[in-house]
Amino acid sequence: MASISIPAQKRTIDDPGAVAAYVNEAAGLTYEWWPVEGRLPQGADAPTVLKTYEPEIERLKRMGGYVTADVIDVGPQTPGLDAMLAKFNKEHSHAEDEVRFIVDGAGLFFIRPAVGPVFAIQVSAGDLLTVPAGTRHWFDLCADRRIRAIRLFIDPGGWTPQYYDDGVHAEYAPVCWGPRYLAANAGAPKAGTPAAGGPNARP
Repeated sequence: MASISIPAQKRTIDDPGAVAAYVNEAAGLTYEWWPVEGRLPQGADAPTVLKTYEPEIERLKRMGGYVTADVIDVGPQTPGLDAMLAKFNKEHSHAEDEVRFIVDGAGLFFIRPAVGPVFAIQVSAGDLLTVPAGTRHWFDLCADRRIRAIRLFIDPGGWTPQYYDDGVHAEYAPVCWGPRYLAANAGAPKAGTPAAGGPNARP
């Protein structure tokens, strides 16, 4: 499930309820967790993924006015992966919501909310994240450079990035973490207690 890092406060949040509360209430995004294990057959193709999650997709369409859904699947061997990532690992926003349900792999969304500190939310299989239109953010993959996700759109053209001259993305290292994450700043508290383990930084 998702975890949050708040560099300015030198802390992480990994309790599921606290993660959902922070994302949904403090930051104004939408976060949900949908079960994955046992729902998808091994190696399911994109149509099977969309059919499996059709009830959830239709609910989101009704709630958000989304018209279409697809599946994006990238990995280390994806042609042009670095160029693709370069479009989205700089601070930007979109004219419509960015909706992602992670089927496999992991990634890191940095969010720069209108009020409050920049935070990173690491998403993996089962995590649904909606970044509202106009929200400043950026995205990067984790060390294995692998992610598969359902995307929903009102108009795919509205998902074009709008970049900002005052973007702060260069100030934050794209670091993903595991269950034994150690924050980049030594001694950073984790949910009120010292963390243990080591970072898993993207090359």
